[in-house]
Amino acid sequence: MTSSFVIKMALNLQVKVHPVVLFQVVDAYERRNADSHRVIGTLLGSVDKGIVEVTNCFCVPHKEYDDQVEAELSYAMDVYDLNRRVNSNEAIVGWWATGHEVTNHSAVIHEYYSRECNSPVHVTVDTSLQGGRMGLKAYVCVALGVPNGKQGCMFTSIPVDVTCYDPEVFALQLCQKTMSAGSGRPRNVNPMLDLTQVAEAGSKMSSLLDQVLGYVEDVLANRVAPNNAVGRSLLDLVNSVPHMNNEQFSEMFNSNVKDLLMVVTLSQLIKTQLQLNEKLTLLTSI
Repeated sequence: MTSSFVIKMALNLQVKVHPVVLFQVVDAYERRNADSHRVIGTLLGSVDKGIVEVTNCFCVPHKEYDDQVEAELSYAMDVYDLNRRVNSNEAIVGWWATGHEVTNHSAVIHEYYSRECNSPVHVTVDTSLQGGRMGLKAYVCVALGVPNGKQGCMFTSIPVDVTCYDPEVFALQLCQKTMSAGSGRPRNVNPMLDLTQVAEAGSKMSSLLDQVLGYVEDVLANRVAPNNAVGRSLLDLVNSVPHMNNEQFSEMFNSNVKDLLMVVTLSQLIKTQLQLNEKLTLLTSI
């Protein structure tokens, strides 16, 4: 495999980061030592068809000086081995660091991770909130130099995005409700019941449909300039809706609601049975 092919493959990578990784990075930054300016750690996940999916991470204690970097590599390997026992699907895919830019010591740290995995990615999380937001960037290290001459490397930016599983989306929605507590929102929020979630989702969908209808009416009345990208997205949305009449939709919806109610009822019965069994066991043991 030639070096040019390896460089091309590295530049075609795309990074997808899960929210739990960002939470762990921020938590490690908040718990850092008073004399530490930034925090680094290992990224765990998987690589498939040019997409690096980062699902977990952990912090690696280190110290940075003007001319060298000291990192507890034995600690990093011990934590990785313990994580492999719990989740064998997660492998080392790169490393992360807090800050908004690549530093002089990044090449040294990246060299270590180059020995642990192929084409490691480097993710920076701007915990200083420059520009009023937590910036997220991803890089790959590309080798530079002339044949039989001095070699170097350069960090090149690659696409990065935040992706979520369904449970993570639900958790983020709960976290969002605790924001701006001074405006009357509670600091502690309990998970909603299933039917409450359905009602809230229906209300939100109704509000979004009103916005879409308002936009379409404004375009038809020449009050807003048409946007081809928005039009294509709306066309794809309409074509994705199953073709059925009101009776068919009502029957399908009622059937799903009945199934949901049945699951809720069975779960409550099982919970009651377990509590009763626990009390009976306690009485017989006295």
